[in-house]
Amino acid sequence: MKNDLMFRPQNQWATMMLRIIAIMLFVSSQFFASAQTNSSGERLEPASSNVPGAQYPKLDPEGRAYFRIVAPEANKVSVSLPGGNRMAKDDHGIWTVTTDPLAPGFHYYTLMIDGAKVSDPASDSYFGTGFMSSGIEVPSPGEDFDQPKDVPHGDIRAHYYFSQTTGKTRRCFVYTPPDYDTNSAARYPVLYLQHGMGEDARSWATQGHVGFILDNLIAEGKAIPMLVVMDDGGITPGSMSGARGPRFWDKFGQVFIQDIVPMIDASYRTIPDREHRAMAGLSLGGTQTWEITQAHLDEFAYIGSFSAPFGYPQVPGGFNGLMGDPSAFAKQVKVLFVSYGTAGDLAARGSQSFHQALEQAGIKHVYYESPGTAHEWETWRRSLHEFAPLLFQTSPAGNQ
Repeated sequence: MKNDLMFRPQNQWATMMLRIIAIMLFVSSQFFASAQTNSSGERLEPASSNVPGAQYPKLDPEGRAYFRIVAPEANKVSVSLPGGNRMAKDDHGIWTVTTDPLAPGFHYYTLMIDGAKVSDPASDSYFGTGFMSSGIEVPSPGEDFDQPKDVPHGDIRAHYYFSQTTGKTRRCFVYTPPDYDTNSAARYPVLYLQHGMGEDARSWATQGHVGFILDNLIAEGKAIPMLVVMDDGGITPGSMSGARGPRFWDKFGQVFIQDIVPMIDASYRTIPDREHRAMAGLSLGGTQTWEITQAHLDEFAYIGSFSAPFGYPQVPGGFNGLMGDPSAFAKQVKVLFVSYGTAGDLAARGSQSFHQALEQAGIKHVYYESPGTAHEWETWRRSLHEFAPLLFQTSPAGNQ
């Protein structure tokens, strides 16, 4: 018994020392050499998407990401980014890898540790691949239109409401411009902005930087103050009630027209007419935009499609034949905007074909190509930055 009592503290001491060593390894891997350089002497900087204090992943000026993962008992570790399967472990159990150069903008990723897909504890997590996963932000040299600046900032509010259509409480996010709470006499136009497949109502507010984009445009006098409403388009597993069929996203149209638009007009100081209402969406959210606006053109005068994969209106039959009369169409649709990324965007063919059809038919529209980006957030941030200044250019009542 005496020997057992003497042994137990030693065992606890050994356990405590192992824990301290593990913590030291983690700390050393995350916080040492914040000004480290790569083999070419280029300075490495922690990604802006890291959790506070985490030094890795780091980025070099060419967009390569440098990872250090502490997993001493793991047999295989990889990162789901180009080149991330080359990870090697050192004698201290620290896995390292340098990815291939990543395109500017935001990239989802996960860690694969012995076959288990997990988020990186050193990076923020985002809902955008049908589940919460890590994300890394790669700076775009010379571009800061979506970054926080010393300008007046609006708010992004989580708004809960009961949907009569679904019988459930839903949540949307609403951007209100900087003067919304101080200029109580003002009423505002509304942009309804939809996310893509595998994402939800949070996406534009987090991955999309919608608040900073609008803040900066408004401060520069390039866009007028507006509300931006971001709701769940029902294109994420489990987001809408009922069985998921081949066109499960159609359910959102009824919720949108019957619940969301009336709720926003009742809850916020909007200008509740089609001349002050816009709708746009990215990827499958762009397809939803085409379907909803064609069926309800009496509700919207501004329409935007960012990398819609399909669902483009037929020319000249689209919008109940209105596209057969360019002059009449221009009177109804104040801005028709189509965009995609030039670097392998899966929506490229559809966007280009639709643009060509519009040109041949003489239908006025705005066509934007995001240089060097693909089906990704940098394309859609740039698209919003180009689209928002075109909206509601007649100054709304009360905002003089």
